[in-house]
Amino acid sequence: MVNTFTQLTWGGDTLDDARHLIRLAVREDLSNQQDWTTMATVAGDHNGSVRVVSREAGVVAGIGIIQAVLDEMNISCECDVAIADGDRMEPGQVLCTLTGLTRDLLTAERIILNFLSRLCGVATQAARYVALLEGTSAKVYDTRKTTPGWRRLEKYAVRCGGAVNHRTGLFDAILIKDNHLAANAQKDGLEDEGASVAGAIQNARDFLRGLGDERAANTPVEIEVDTLDQLERALPCSPDIVLLDNMTLEELRQAVAMRNDLCPGAQLEASGGVTFDTLHSIAETGVDRISVGALTHSVINLDLGFDS
Repeated sequence: MVNTFTQLTWGGDTLDDARHLIRLAVREDLSNQQDWTTMATVAGDHNGSVRVVSREAGVVAGIGIIQAVLDEMNISCECDVAIADGDRMEPGQVLCTLTGLTRDLLTAERIILNFLSRLCGVATQAARYVALLEGTSAKVYDTRKTTPGWRRLEKYAVRCGGAVNHRTGLFDAILIKDNHLAANAQKDGLEDEGASVAGAIQNARDFLRGLGDERAANTPVEIEVDTLDQLERALPCSPDIVLLDNMTLEELRQAVAMRNDLCPGAQLEASGGVTFDTLHSIAETGVDRISVGALTHSVINLDLGFDS
């Protein structure tokens, strides 16, 4: 039974997205002109060395963005990386040393730090949530509540922090939500949208089979429910995952018992209003997955700097 999603890595589409964003960042900073302050105060032939240093503890993500920025800005310099994505860093730790023309290094400084600080902030946030699940079997997942244009980068950073990627976009999984159920109920003349749960799952399976065997076999089918009655209707249809939306701890425990009885192969995902304070209690109910929008939508950038 399929119940997983593609996990993002550095390279391919992720790196391509980074390059598009870097080009926009360069345009924001230079507007097809020059860094006039650096041009006015630093000799063109002056060489220097700078270190990218962490000002606080955290988790590294997106270290490859440094070389991508240098490439997009046509900067030729020595880039000595001292740490890897997913590694823990402490205050004062050197992530990378850059050696080259001082003008180039100063012009690229803020662009490099903006990208790296954001991605390390996401990874650090993810690691904090993951640590709270110690002693349980649940895993924490991200969501599509990402910065427009940054989704693959932010989801990659989530992975660096030890959490798990939910679907990347609308293209790589079926996730039947309340609005889909409401639309189906309206179409079929049903007063209760819960009555359309079974039909929606079957329609999704039929649709995927129509796209071909590979798509039918490899695309997860997930359905969102917000009541135990809807869950009871969904489980006999063998969805890969059921998203339990905004349920109480007692409802989650009942949902796990119902799943174990009716469809042991289905995975249960708790979602809605998850915080640092509630995460562990939710995991103790026996759900398999907990999705947390705050992994990406409520992140503080990690404090990094350029030291000469």
